[in-house]
Amino acid sequence: MRKLSMDELNRMSVDEFKESVKKPVIVVLENIRSAYNVGSVFRTADAFLMEAIYICGYTCKPPHKEIKKTALGAEDSVSWKHFENTNLAIHELQELGYRVFAVEQAEGSIMLNKLNYLPGDKIAVIFGNEVTGVEQETIRQCEGCIEIPQFGMKHSLNIATAAGVVLWELVRGPLAP
Repeated sequence: MRKLSMDELNRMSVDEFKESVKKPVIVVLENIRSAYNVGSVFRTADAFLMEAIYICGYTCKPPHKEIKKTALGAEDSVSWKHFENTNLAIHELQELGYRVFAVEQAEGSIMLNKLNYLPGDKIAVIFGNEVTGVEQETIRQCEGCIEIPQFGMKHSLNIATAAGVVLWELVRGPLAP
């Protein structure tokens, strides 16, 4: 076994990425305080060919030095849009036919590995602030909450880690009946 070279990875150009067919998933970032976390989510969204990132509230947006440091160019390939508040983003997503879920530990939440959806369903997932999570008002506007099963003491993940887990599960596809 040997590690592949950069040439062997056959990476897309920014233009090829922008023209490619995306997964029908939009990531919503609500009041994320760390630009490094935002950059990391951009990089994950690029890796999994997500449709877009919606940046809400005081979450910083490109161009930003700390986003650039962790995104490694993904801030140029992944489409993004800024909204003053998450309510406006949710309204647009619902009008576009997206099923909107908050990623949060909540009463009646759906465990990520039990999320039921069909191939081709358009899904938006909202990730909240590192300390306070997704706003309660935002949760009220969602179809439901997705919870990542956790078994240790802490029962919390960094937002960039949580995004990686959730987006990978959505890319893998819906559960078989």
